[in-house]
Amino acid sequence: MDLEGVIHSHPIKKDSWKTVLTLAYQSLGVVYGDLSTSPLYVYKSTFADLHLSENNEEVFGVLSFVFWTITLAPLVKYVFIVLRADDNGEGGTFALYSLLCRHARVSSLPNCQLADEELSEYTKDGIESNKRNIGWRLKLTFEKYRVLQRLLLVLALIGTCMVIGDGVLTPTISVFSAVSGLDLPLSKKEPRYVEVPVACIILVFLFALQHYGTHRVGFLFAPIVITWLLCISAIGVYNIFHWNPHVYQALSPYYMYKFLKNTKKRGWMSLGGILLCITGSEAMFADLGHFSQLSIKIAFTCMVYPSLILAYMGQAAYLSKNHDIATSSKNGFYVSVPVKIRWPVRAIAILAAVVGSQAIITGTFSIIKQCSAMGCFPRVKLFHTSSKKHGQIYNPEINWTLMLLCLAVTIGFRDTKRMGNAAGLAIITGMLVTTCLMSLVIVLCWKKSIFLALSFIFFFGSIEALYFSASLIKFLEGAWVPIALSFIFLIVMYVWHYGTLKKYEFDVQNKVSINWLLGLGPSLGIVRVKGIGLIHTELVSGIPAIFSHFVTNLPAFHQVVVFLCIKSVPVPHVRPDERFLVGRVGPKEYRLYRCIARYGYRDIQKDDNEFEKDLVCSIAEFIRSGRPAFVVGTEDMENGENMTVVGASSSNVEGIRMCEDNGNLSEVVGTSELREIKSPERPRKRVRFVVPETPQIDMDAREELRELMEAREAGLAFIMGHSYVRAKKGSSLMKKIVINFAYDFLRRNFREPTFALSIPYASTLEVGMIYYV
Repeated sequence: MDLEGVIHSHPIKKDSWKTVLTLAYQSLGVVYGDLSTSPLYVYKSTFADLHLSENNEEVFGVLSFVFWTITLAPLVKYVFIVLRADDNGEGGTFALYSLLCRHARVSSLPNCQLADEELSEYTKDGIESNKRNIGWRLKLTFEKYRVLQRLLLVLALIGTCMVIGDGVLTPTISVFSAVSGLDLPLSKKEPRYVEVPVACIILVFLFALQHYGTHRVGFLFAPIVITWLLCISAIGVYNIFHWNPHVYQALSPYYMYKFLKNTKKRGWMSLGGILLCITGSEAMFADLGHFSQLSIKIAFTCMVYPSLILAYMGQAAYLSKNHDIATSSKNGFYVSVPVKIRWPVRAIAILAAVVGSQAIITGTFSIIKQCSAMGCFPRVKLFHTSSKKHGQIYNPEINWTLMLLCLAVTIGFRDTKRMGNAAGLAIITGMLVTTCLMSLVIVLCWKKSIFLALSFIFFFGSIEALYFSASLIKFLEGAWVPIALSFIFLIVMYVWHYGTLKKYEFDVQNKVSINWLLGLGPSLGIVRVKGIGLIHTELVSGIPAIFSHFVTNLPAFHQVVVFLCIKSVPVPHVRPDERFLVGRVGPKEYRLYRCIARYGYRDIQKDDNEFEKDLVCSIAEFIRSGRPAFVVGTEDMENGENMTVVGASSSNVEGIRMCEDNGNLSEVVGTSELREIKSPERPRKRVRFVVPETPQIDMDAREELRELMEAREAGLAFIMGHSYVRAKKGSSLMKKIVINFAYDFLRRNFREPTFALSIPYASTLEVGMIYYV
């Protein structure tokens, strides 16, 4: 399954208006499903603790808060400012963190190289080294103090954890609100007896469909959301003219002041319900990689924003004339819908809620993948549900965990008030994290004035802090759920990151000296058998201890040895023609190579067969290019190895290609532009390199290519370390608990590297080692 071509050919820059409008249409179904269903539960959550007066000041005050919150948060903050902080077209919390990692050396990835900064997407505009420049001094401060780097990482992880928590709470409240108020005979006395089972059935059905992906029904998402938006806007216009045409007066910010003045603490606490009107705002930024800035802006400003404002104005107009309904438990979206169309509207609402839930669930899969790529989450196996559309991924363990959590919240709470309290805290915390990271981006990446960054964080941070305090005060009324979920996920992420970092430091400290390798001679002092041995390591330089451990206990190894490092870099995507870094380890006759496969945090790794083919072709292309051999007599492996950038075979049209068959070579013999280097006749599967016309390859290179072909024909084996990480003697009690119990538990109960990296078990040899960190 090769999605690389799709990813890098996605036309999101300088598109025609037809393409932009098409993307805007598609974004309505993917990005705005969650935001568009917020009218289902905002007013019900807000008026739960309010008492209305005859002059409608409470209703008008709430509408004024809703209008200005939607205007300032999604429209001004995200559409006009945050969307500009994209990371080569990608958005989200990790996009902001990745930008900061590149402009200031604060990356959490331990095996970064200078060569990574030469990647096409590793673009950065450096801040001038002026001591008077506040941005330069801020950059040096972050690079100097490790505690600030850890705080920045924790801040990014908190935002990520809240997004994951939102992946539990948003489907719950959206689906439950859509089915609330069912007018069935069984529900007259106690509606929840019907609502809860129906909501649970829909949730189970929703998560059960995740395995099939959204590409089969994705074409229905945009029409469903558009129908829903047109429906709520039409109902809003009807209610405005039918109940209270003067409701437009509530758009004045003066009514916010009167609302807080009259309601005092009750009004402040009701802000936790009002902020639900911006549920899904982060999705505009997080899903930026699938669309474009202009398409998302057009969809929101031309369709979503006016539809939501009309819907909220219509509900407020109805409630202004029906005070008894506003404060009762029956107050929901459907009470303001005319009776004759209530059932069709409910059907559309359920479909829209499913669409909105689908988007946040898929986004949860994606953000966990990003965390895993950045070394902040245990390895998980992700399945790609579409071979054509990037970003549609699925993980069974995460999927069923989310489903169980959604069902637990639905059955445990059974009302939108507590669900809204929980969802509100998750939403506003994620937005606060974005505001903090964005203020750093303004200074470090955009090189703007520090006063502009302070103005940004003060203005939007003050608004969000007000909503955050109103949500936090409802800790015992449901707001504890996102805190508990985020705390658990944060502990898992940080423990995994800490253990992985300590393990890498042990590898660096215990790597083998090159003098030891040179002292063994070309045969390495052991029997060299046919085949290619791939030694998986996290090191980007030096010889891993696992290699010496292996040859010491089993004095035989393959004729071709490749030290393979599969690493992530702080960019969203790595171009296929920049995928591999290839070099030699030791003199040429040793047949030892190093290959570093680089992936962005949103890249999709190929399956094992395609990856093996690309890997062997990259080594063959490196041999053909005739790069200088290893510089003998140096202890510094990073200076001693000459690494060459080699693209994947699918992207390198003029490079070497590898063909595997059962002996029939007639298919390429007639080509005039290609020459073949054939391996000796063998009855088994044959491998050949198709080499383009180039200046004559010297005999040493031809011999090296022949041995590589023979080794590939004999087979390829993966040698991996099965590590047991333990805290060394003298460690603190906390470190022993984290390493010996927490990290060890995660390592044992999550995917092994062989499965997470799609490595076939039949070709795997694990070497056990104990790491004392």
